[in-house]
Amino acid sequence: MKIGVIGTGYVGLVTGTCLAELGHEVICVDALPQKIDLLNDGGCPIYEPGLIELIRKQRQAERLSFSTDLAAMAPDRDAIFLAVGTPPGPDGEADLGFVRAAVRDLAPHLAGFTAVVTKSTVPVGTGDQIDAMLADLRPDADVAVVSNPEFLREGSAIGDFLKPDRIVVGTDDLRARETMQALYAPLTDGGAPLLITDRRTSELIKYAANAFLAVKISYINEIADLCEELGADAARVAEGMGLDARIGARFLEPGPGFGGSCFPKDTDALLGTGRAAAVPLRVVTAASEANRERKRLLAARVAAVAGELKGRTVAVLGLTFKAGTDDMREAASLELIPELQRRGAKVRAFDPKGMEAARDLLPGVAFCRDAYDAAKSASAVVILTEWPNFRTLDLKRLGAVVETPLLIDMRNLFHPEDATRAGFDYVSIGRPAVAARAPKPSRRLRASRPTGAAA
Repeated sequence: MKIGVIGTGYVGLVTGTCLAELGHEVICVDALPQKIDLLNDGGCPIYEPGLIELIRKQRQAERLSFSTDLAAMAPDRDAIFLAVGTPPGPDGEADLGFVRAAVRDLAPHLAGFTAVVTKSTVPVGTGDQIDAMLADLRPDADVAVVSNPEFLREGSAIGDFLKPDRIVVGTDDLRARETMQALYAPLTDGGAPLLITDRRTSELIKYAANAFLAVKISYINEIADLCEELGADAARVAEGMGLDARIGARFLEPGPGFGGSCFPKDTDALLGTGRAAAVPLRVVTAASEANRERKRLLAARVAAVAGELKGRTVAVLGLTFKAGTDDMREAASLELIPELQRRGAKVRAFDPKGMEAARDLLPGVAFCRDAYDAAKSASAVVILTEWPNFRTLDLKRLGAVVETPLLIDMRNLFHPEDATRAGFDYVSIGRPAVAARAPKPSRRLRASRPTGAAA
């Protein structure tokens, strides 16, 4: 099949490349010549494991190409995917400006039956708006608007696309339904579930799924806070919960709070949809508020165990919102580091992939060549992102370069005994803190939450 993709951001680039991997002929179009030039020169504007290799493979097979010429791409395509950004507006709701612009640019060039597919995450009713726009701009066009939300996790997007939990398609048009079934046949023939619904239901599925996962993360983070006060182990609590098939183990890992391009934006957009429909979404509201507050208090957590920070050095390991990506959007580091600096701390940081993106966002930070370099003369080492190479740090080597052996592990990467054996006082999330030298940790060391620090 002949496929077009408008937008070469994260979603568009992964979608186009993976559709080419399925055997389709794909042209990805973007209005930014510098991005297209980079892609045509063999580069990639984003970091995603395995993506640049797959792009090169598909270009060599002549199934994938990149262009700025929408007029040349559009006329002979069976389906054209809209994969442009939908950033949050001032009120937190999704801004559809790029979507509308893409539709206006596309409309004059449609020829023959075309499925116009929204891959971008959009509010319920967006497909209806696109339908109305196309009817106004090109009443003669033979077109069907389809919803096909993406469920890609940064860091594992290629696997998520090629081995999906489900494929969701929203359309009432028979020809569009047949087009989408043929498009995804290489996946559904291999057992991938295909759910075909009406367009509005499909649009809501994406928001409802992401909001539920956000609720799950905020819930386990609050349970972790409770564990810190009760002396329980949140990791074991989560394990016990996750063994219940009704709950499941995924997204039950306590940490510094969720970030990235999806969960914060999508929960806010869903809340906006609820407000517009006069339906209060109290559970989602609570999860969103709890997450914002959690990230706002990260520096206070550090100060609660490290003490006065003025003039002292804090090493921060991990800057991106999660491992496996260079994405800094809504990252916990953007809350933690400026507040550490405001309290007078000097921050040294290392991230395997995120430092280039972080430089303009985090002024005054010393960006280091590796974790050991970042930890030099540090009064506290904070692990903020769960990069695999942080799990394999030589803690004795790390301890040899710090000023104060205090390890604040906000991803629970280490077993407490391993940290104390290496000479660190160790504070994690939702687990009892342990001291390397004292037989019984003090109340101050046990409490990594700001409320506990005053005790």
